[in-house]
Amino acid sequence: MGWFEAVVLGVVQGLTEFLPISSSAHLRVVGSVFGWEDPGAAFTAITQIGTEAAVLLYFRREIGRIIVAWLGSLAGRRKGDPDARMGWLIIVGSIPIVALGLLFQDDIETTLRDLRIVAAALVLFSLILFWADRVGAKKRELHQLTVGHGIAFGFAQAMALIPGVSRSGGTITMGLFLGYSRAAAARYSFLLAVPAVLGSGFFQAYEALTGDVEGRGVSWGPTILATVIAFGVGLTVIAWLLRYLDRGSFTPFVVYRVVVGSLIIALVTAGVLAPT
Repeated sequence: MGWFEAVVLGVVQGLTEFLPISSSAHLRVVGSVFGWEDPGAAFTAITQIGTEAAVLLYFRREIGRIIVAWLGSLAGRRKGDPDARMGWLIIVGSIPIVALGLLFQDDIETTLRDLRIVAAALVLFSLILFWADRVGAKKRELHQLTVGHGIAFGFAQAMALIPGVSRSGGTITMGLFLGYSRAAAARYSFLLAVPAVLGSGFFQAYEALTGDVEGRGVSWGPTILATVIAFGVGLTVIAWLLRYLDRGSFTPFVVYRVVVGSLIIALVTAGVLAPT
């Protein structure tokens, strides 16, 4: 991987990680459009460490409170604390993606990166998001989150193991179906992603260091540069998206996903882009 490629993909990762348009799909597609080799699932996971570092910085006070309260609950203190409860709900919600990620790791790194699957996921899940945004009550806030809802959020997040689904898009869609406000669903999606994404990123980094990785290997210099760029861009996107969701809908993202997904299908069908 070259340095220019790393800069472009780092910007793409930072721009698309938190928007409901799928960062993994964009990293896969942008490389194909430029004629680059697929950056690979390992590159995607490692650069996501940068965007999750942006989450840690942006929500540092809230995350700090949650960690302190959760640790207190382990010692038998602060059992009724809402921050401690949120800590447990994040752990519960992270179980599905960890289990399914380990179970289908090889498929995630190879088969599911087929552009036909990516395009289909972009279109299909955009329509589900559009439906959820129309029928969701948007009345619940995060303090009303239940264990059952936390698990449902977790399975929705696990769908993002398929490039094209979108981690934030999947969890936000589930939140809307469950009646949560747009901002509440987005906020929980950010918090829920932290342990899963950091765990996946560091696991992929370890496998890359040991040479046990499917697909394209990791070029460490460019990958680190892309990760740093993703951090800076992602931090800006978080702030913008939370402000936007106070007044805006998800319709622009739905339209964008349908257009991009349809374009990919057309280009693959015409033989302009190779699906694998």
